[in-house]
Amino acid sequence: MFKEFKFFPEQASTLAGEVDLLFYFLIAVSVFFSSLIFFLIYVFAVRYRRRSEDEKPQQIPGMLKLELAWSIIPLILTMIVFVWGATIYFDSYTPPKDAMEVYVVGKQWMWHIQHPTGQREINELHIPVNQPVKLTMATEDVIHSFYVPAFRVKKDVVPGRYTTMWFEATKTGEFHLFCAEYCGTKHSAMIGKVVVQEPAAYQDWLSGGTQNEPLEVIGEKKFQQFACQTCHADKPNSRGPSLVGIFGESIKLQNGQSVVVDEEYIRESVLEPNSKVAAGYKPVMPTFKGQVSEVSLLQITAYIKSLAKGGSN
Repeated sequence: MFKEFKFFPEQASTLAGEVDLLFYFLIAVSVFFSSLIFFLIYVFAVRYRRRSEDEKPQQIPGMLKLELAWSIIPLILTMIVFVWGATIYFDSYTPPKDAMEVYVVGKQWMWHIQHPTGQREINELHIPVNQPVKLTMATEDVIHSFYVPAFRVKKDVVPGRYTTMWFEATKTGEFHLFCAEYCGTKHSAMIGKVVVQEPAAYQDWLSGGTQNEPLEVIGEKKFQQFACQTCHADKPNSRGPSLVGIFGESIKLQNGQSVVVDEEYIRESVLEPNSKVAAGYKPVMPTFKGQVSEVSLLQITAYIKSLAKGGSN
């Protein structure tokens, strides 16, 4: 009867075991001290109860050692939980450098997923086992939240910015994908699955079905469609800075500050071009807000990132 009943989803990522162990520790500490408190309440209620109307309680002197103990022990436990939790937090927010990048766009009410090789999926994400995967996520409307219980990962996808998350699956199979943020009337229908495959099976999946152009190729076409190359040409006296090799580098701005060229900066430069103007250039770039979708922005970003690998404009 209870064969299929589980208190927790199965552990299917490198992070899942660490998260569960910390959770078990918190439960154990909570149960121990709750039981201790209830036991002491009972003991004190019985031992120090008033036995007659004339009984007067004796004054009990303070105990410095006891007071220190109930202050120091909780402090130690709190610091253990803090350091432990902070370690897991920073590990979960720092993807490995060799992580495979996948782009995700949430919209009412579906997940649009795009692989670097061009494959597109709706409410499904195919990945290889034992391979770190980094998701760069955006939303076209309201707040969504990408949640895979078996991986113990969840990240809100907020309008107007990119968010990232990563995981490494340790088991093959299909795992539930949910939107964990109420996003409208069909929020409960915004579900999908993550399909984890052996590397060979994943390569077969990539090569099967409809052949798609790599993401940077699609991004290059979008780049040319919006005539970006007329200003961002890789030659002297261009109206905009060259984008060759710029991704991941730090550049100077007109206000004297520096900024790293990442996904967020590229997105802001397309939608709010005058907010952070590169030093030596005039704020002449028009905004493309309302003209370019979040999916197209991710494609253009993939193209600019490919230029950092030795491409040309």
